[in-house]
Amino acid sequence: MRLLVVEDDPAVRETLITFLECEGYEVEAVSSTHEALERLTRGEYPVVISDLYVDQKTGLDVLTAARAQNPACAVILMSGRGTMETVMAATRGGAFDYIAKPFELDTMLEAVKRAEAAAAAPEEAGEGDDDMPQTEMIGSSPLMVDVYKTIAKVADTEATVLIQGETGTGKELVARMIHNQSKRAAEPFVAVDCAAISPSLLESELFGALKGSYTGADRDRVGALEAAHGGTAFLDEIGDIDSNFQMRLLRFLQEREVRPVGAARAKKVDVRVVSATNRDLGKLVEEGKFRSDLFFRLNAIPIRLPPLRDRRGDVELLAREFVKRYNGKYGMRGELTKSGLRALQEYAWPGNVRQLQHMMERLTILAPQYRIDEAAVLEAVSSTTNRETPTTETLAETEMDQIRKVLAATGGNKSRAAKILGIERKTLYRKLERIDGG
Repeated sequence: MRLLVVEDDPAVRETLITFLECEGYEVEAVSSTHEALERLTRGEYPVVISDLYVDQKTGLDVLTAARAQNPACAVILMSGRGTMETVMAATRGGAFDYIAKPFELDTMLEAVKRAEAAAAAPEEAGEGDDDMPQTEMIGSSPLMVDVYKTIAKVADTEATVLIQGETGTGKELVARMIHNQSKRAAEPFVAVDCAAISPSLLESELFGALKGSYTGADRDRVGALEAAHGGTAFLDEIGDIDSNFQMRLLRFLQEREVRPVGAARAKKVDVRVVSATNRDLGKLVEEGKFRSDLFFRLNAIPIRLPPLRDRRGDVELLAREFVKRYNGKYGMRGELTKSGLRALQEYAWPGNVRQLQHMMERLTILAPQYRIDEAAVLEAVSSTTNRETPTTETLAETEMDQIRKVLAATGGNKSRAAKILGIERKTLYRKLERIDGG
């Protein structure tokens, strides 16, 4: 089978040529999109492999030209700078696969073989979408590109999605992306933190309640599932719901009806359900703590978000983006140095992206001379680790300065300041009382 490879990096190009020829393929390779488009006008290729960022044009242009010439053409895009937007554009443009660099040659071979098989049973061409919405999902590691690919495939469907991942990995962000990329984007997105609601109130929170149906119900209450009618309901921390309530939720997923507490009749609702958990639901099923039938209903499409420690190559992208964001928000001049970046990349990040974001916000405001270097990072890590230690004596001058700087940056918003400082709000109030009284 004849392949066209579009790659401007000579080393990568020659490696692919040699490898694929050894696997029995006839390979034609070019180093520019101009040459690629010219080749495509002269003949058809069953499979095209193209880098995403080549020159003035991109692999998306190659994708469009290849599919226009031959709707059955399988185009494999590759990039070391993949984003949610590029993966969505590639998917909607009809790309066969999207591979993150660097990759194992066997990964490419497996994709080519699948493309070869698909060429024997061509599908209808997809339509491109140049007007791609922006997202806050940051990361171009292979693990994140896999997540983007799943989101791109599932967004326009009605499938129930279960997002699993540690605290702080961005589960709600993924849920919002699925909603925003779907046909339901113009309708409500309603998020419910199941772990933050007591079991006795969760039923009324999700299904609603009529006035007088329980003590304190002084008015009719619309439940989250009905409020999300036409749109998406995001059930966060689904692994924490009470075992007695699991049957009610299963029945809803089967019948798509809600019956508010105190109501005689149920009503139909049109809502897509996306759920998330930081717990291992499979293990909970094995232990008898979570219904297996509910798990299978929720887990129609699983998305597993990797912890930050498993995608350390994304730390720099995230850190620089957060510094840029908070420089603009607070009028600062924070600068991430090489030693600071190295310290960030070596840290374990138990709180994942959320912890990194809060730390970069704090460092942008508090780093000496606006330089976020190794010393500043290590000090921030140390203060985060030891933040539960109570203060019983007069506060050190450095701590007082930090609190004043953060309060000034947030315009006196104590809740926001507490988050940036990595302490509880009541702890901040206690410290402020000591400053004022001291």
